[in-house]
Amino acid sequence: MAEGRVEDIYERLKAMAVGFRIRPGDRLNEGALARELGVSRTPLREALNRLVAEKLFDFQPGAGFFCRALDPATIFDLYELRTVLETSAVRLACERASEDDLRALRDELFASGLDVTGLTVAQACERDEAFHAGIAALSGNTELVTQLSRINERIRYIRWVSMSLGKLRKSKDEHKQVMEALMQRDADRAADIMHGHISKRIDEVQEAVRQGITNIYMDTTPDLLAQVLTEDAA
Repeated sequence: MAEGRVEDIYERLKAMAVGFRIRPGDRLNEGALARELGVSRTPLREALNRLVAEKLFDFQPGAGFFCRALDPATIFDLYELRTVLETSAVRLACERASEDDLRALRDELFASGLDVTGLTVAQACERDEAFHAGIAALSGNTELVTQLSRINERIRYIRWVSMSLGKLRKSKDEHKQVMEALMQRDADRAADIMHGHISKRIDEVQEAVRQGITNIYMDTTPDLLAQVLTEDAA
């Protein structure tokens, strides 16, 4: 029961961290947070320590827990690491995935992964992540899947911002190209497309972070997530 309680607190805190409901750099008041969540300090601290290990929070001895910073250099590094992981994943998927699994991923992509018109930014991001996670799963490497999931959690806010800026049509075209290369088991082409699809320049990251910080401190994140994507944006 205690383990389940910690897991519940962990998931609730993770959602707060990923969406920056706690502002970057803010020190956490453990007492106030425990009261807000209706929990005791011991399982709260255990959940916080798990999130520190996943780099969603920081801990400073003598000072306590802090929300992670929204730092362009760190976000850029995470995108570079994501690029390395996903180009490896798509190569492995070309080698290891069964024909049935590839067809299932393709059918899911064309059924619900390409047309995001009328979806909110949050919903579109969820579908986008699902396609990439599907490729990672077909790599057959569970550690790769786990690491990619953790990276996605740390950059999700920036992906929300990027989607809200309306660059989805090119992204969806590239999803189709990656899927085509997978079906042909053309690992080099799949990896090249994936690399170009994910990688970002530092100036793009800096702009997304700037816009993200504006959203956070103007308390407009709920508006960002609820923004409905139009046909032009898609």
